[in-house]
Amino acid sequence: MLLFIEVTLIAFLTSAEKPICLPYGTQDLPLLSKEGDITIGAIFSFNKNPDIVNPTYLYNPGRIKCEGLNPGELQYAQTMIFAIEEINNSTDLLPDVSLGYKIYDSCRSVLLSIKASLALMNGQTKGFLSEQSCTKPSTVCALIGDSNSTPTIGIATTVGPFQIPLISHLATCACLSNRREFPTFFRTIPSDYYQSRALAKLVKHFGWTWVGAIRSNDAYGNNGMATFVEAAQREGICIEYSEAIYRTDPREKLLKVVDTIKKSTSKVIVAFAADTDMDLLIKELYIQNITGFQWVGSEGWITYGYLASSEGYKVLGGAIGFAIPNAEIAGLKEFILNARPSNTPGNSSLQQFWKSFFNCSLTDANTEPCPGKEFLKVISDQYTDVSDMRILSNVYKAVYAVAHSLHNLLQCKNGQGPFYNKTCAKKDKIEPWQVLHYLKRINFTIWNTENVYFDENGEPAARYSLVNWQMDKKGITTFQIIGLYDASLPERQQFLMNGVSAVWAGDQDKVPKSVCSESCLPGTRKAIEKGKPVCCFVCIPCAEGEFSNNTDSVECAKCPLEYKSNEQRNKCILKSIEFLSFGDLMGILLTAFSVLGIVLTMVTAFIFFQYRSTPIVRANNSELSFLLLVSLTLCFLCSLTFIGQPSDWSCMFRHTAFGITFVLCISCVLGKTIVVLMAFRATLPGNNIMKWFRPTQQRLSVLAFTLVQVLICTLWLTISPPFPYKNTKYYKEKIILECDIGSLAGFCAVLGYIGFLSAMCFMLAFLARKLPDNFNEAKFITFSMLIFCAVWIAFIPAYISSPGKFTVAVEIFAILASSYGLLSCIFMPKCYIILLKPEKNSKKHLMGKIPTNLVS
Repeated sequence: MLLFIEVTLIAFLTSAEKPICLPYGTQDLPLLSKEGDITIGAIFSFNKNPDIVNPTYLYNPGRIKCEGLNPGELQYAQTMIFAIEEINNSTDLLPDVSLGYKIYDSCRSVLLSIKASLALMNGQTKGFLSEQSCTKPSTVCALIGDSNSTPTIGIATTVGPFQIPLISHLATCACLSNRREFPTFFRTIPSDYYQSRALAKLVKHFGWTWVGAIRSNDAYGNNGMATFVEAAQREGICIEYSEAIYRTDPREKLLKVVDTIKKSTSKVIVAFAADTDMDLLIKELYIQNITGFQWVGSEGWITYGYLASSEGYKVLGGAIGFAIPNAEIAGLKEFILNARPSNTPGNSSLQQFWKSFFNCSLTDANTEPCPGKEFLKVISDQYTDVSDMRILSNVYKAVYAVAHSLHNLLQCKNGQGPFYNKTCAKKDKIEPWQVLHYLKRINFTIWNTENVYFDENGEPAARYSLVNWQMDKKGITTFQIIGLYDASLPERQQFLMNGVSAVWAGDQDKVPKSVCSESCLPGTRKAIEKGKPVCCFVCIPCAEGEFSNNTDSVECAKCPLEYKSNEQRNKCILKSIEFLSFGDLMGILLTAFSVLGIVLTMVTAFIFFQYRSTPIVRANNSELSFLLLVSLTLCFLCSLTFIGQPSDWSCMFRHTAFGITFVLCISCVLGKTIVVLMAFRATLPGNNIMKWFRPTQQRLSVLAFTLVQVLICTLWLTISPPFPYKNTKYYKEKIILECDIGSLAGFCAVLGYIGFLSAMCFMLAFLARKLPDNFNEAKFITFSMLIFCAVWIAFIPAYISSPGKFTVAVEIFAILASSYGLLSCIFMPKCYIILLKPEKNSKKHLMGKIPTNLVS
């Protein structure tokens, strides 16, 4: 239809120099009209049900008849008239300028909406068939309407190319925010885009993740629900079913929707629908006694009083939803109640209303004439009930927005204007596109509280009241305000609850539950069941080392390296740090053995010192013996450095001290072995080799051997020294604090050098084991080196395979075992002779088979 009209207009404009504009179809007069200096057009749905006569494409469709007066729409028209009269009587806004109006009925029909918009654009009046140019300026500077998104889309599409501004008070479809398609559209009600997202957040706020969806099968419902579904998915909400209803649908289709609701498992229904569509659904649900569902409603029906009857409350009791914040317009109630029809055609809608309520007429001769004593104050009806001015305030603001645009336009001064060469509009010939320019930039305060402006998409600030259906003590349904939603606030601060208690479905005081699966507690994660929505899931406990501390976690997070999950798997706790401490039983035993070794070494040194002049002490190189005892003491002390919490200094000190002290110890033993071996060779005639193995040379050799190890340790510490290391590989539940060797080459060089000296000492002692003497020390050195080498050969696999602190214990055990082996094999036999066999501790006994040059 729209395309046909546009093609017809283009054909007329291009076919003649002075085209003639002829209306398509029949001529309709505006239902409400008044002349003024500047005219504002409006389109409201005064009637509910369009009835198309002769609907064929072959003939003129004729007049579309409308039935069923809508009192609410008449309220909107009266509010517009009230605002215009208020402005006309104002001395501040548009002084010396009178506003007129022309208001048409769209009957909720797209065809009639477009027809009315064309009539307002072309200035259709009685006698329109006279010759008029199609280029004649529009008789209206702006349009207000419609009350429904679908007809409004038709109007906006029609007037947009002609730059005529259109302001809607109730069309909320998000599609109308598209500036490319609807460049001249504005509205004083927030877009469904904000409401749909707010509804998704509201559903999430109360923990409902499994909901049903009902929508009107028109632009309002389809677009609003599409945005809601998209926002709901982001919030983790699943839609069990989505059904569309429309007022003209056959009853069979409505029954199918009712059956879907009856069989559903979700307990919450989100209804993004118009009031007339909801009215039909509610009646059918009441007939079948389908109650107990928690309804979440859009502003399209949530505050419509005629739905809140006793039947409606039984179905929708406890419903919550968003509504436009209420307002108080001073004087509007009196204006509506005092309105009376006249005999002029300009008030035909009020005449129709008068006829329907008082059963009389002012113009129809076939109907009983009105006596003139009718008063609206005695009528209780949607028209006379002005307690709820939510939408009325939007109509009021729309009129004032146009008035402020005109006021700013008329205040313009040439040279400061916004148009070409800084010009202003001609005050005697105001064009709609000029009004549009100023309308985009209005910013005024109304009722001294609310700021009115439009953003770049023609949208107002998105604010909603959170409404709850409650029944008062008198049994009357009330729309209780329990909170406010403001989209301009930060994300988590947009809901402002006022502390008023809500009533839920079935008059319950507890929030109902509506989930496909119960929430997964902290310590578990959700696992989606195959073939089911994401809201239907099973809860799986987190694995060891993982945790989840939120309800309905999608996955378990891994604990940091130094942490482990607790038994409930809902948090990470610090792992226990394990190291060989002095307080452990193993640490106590090793410390005791170390101290015992130190004591035994010191006792041995004391015995040797007391008997230092005896032949057995002097015969076994007393200097090296005392130095060996000192090095053994250091070895026992060195084992204590391996116990306790590792640190940077302790890790470096323990390994270097161990390497140097053992080299010192082995160097002394090696020196003693070489002296014994060379001493017996020196008994051969003409052999003077002992001059190279005197005490000075022995001390230098020990020093040289030790300095080599010092050099190796220095290089080790310089290149890559040992350092504390938290080992998490052996155990998942605890951390082993140990010393990392740093450079493996350095560690192997230290051990290899000790092994090299030990092997050399063992071979030399083995060669000297059968030398003739009464006390051949080489035999004991051989045995001690055998023990030493066996211990350290066994140490390597034990060290590698031991876990945790046992690694350190193995290392300490190796140090203690080798130290005890040297102490017991080299010094215990001497102490035995000194203390228990003193008769053998004589020069005569030793000189029998020992060369004299061994005794010093």
